[in-house]
Amino acid sequence: MTIEPMRPNEFEEMEAWRYEPPYHFYDDDGEVKNPERYFAARDDDGSLLGFYYFEEKADALDYGLGLRPDLTGRGLGLEFFRAGLEFGRKRYRPPLIRLYVAAFNERAIKVYERAGFHETGRHMRSFQRWGEVEFVEMEEQS
Repeated sequence: MTIEPMRPNEFEEMEAWRYEPPYHFYDDDGEVKNPERYFAARDDDGSLLGFYYFEEKADALDYGLGLRPDLTGRGLGLEFFRAGLEFGRKRYRPPLIRLYVAAFNERAIKVYERAGFHETGRHMRSFQRWGEVEFVEMEEQS
């Protein structure tokens, strides 16, 4: 797998991704904010496997990711998560890595915990389509 900056056509490809409920919460709405923060994960043939998102903050690196829908639920999450984590560490050298995940996404939370992250807080976010959604903040255990 290679990790490189996203190409414009890959954002278009991600727009077509559709996840099974309740993960359809993560379906792309077509609005790309800050494309320079996205990196593509590609297989040896160049096919898009997923993406990573990194945002540098004063105290931490915010980390996000998404695996192509047909690859989810197949036991690939931990390896995919760790690959992006290592990429982010090398590229940004942050003092701390933090992520946010919808509280209903227990599948992802388990992966993040297995990778050494723990919950540090919760908050609500409001979405026009979904209403109020609870999010879990997680950081690497030190």
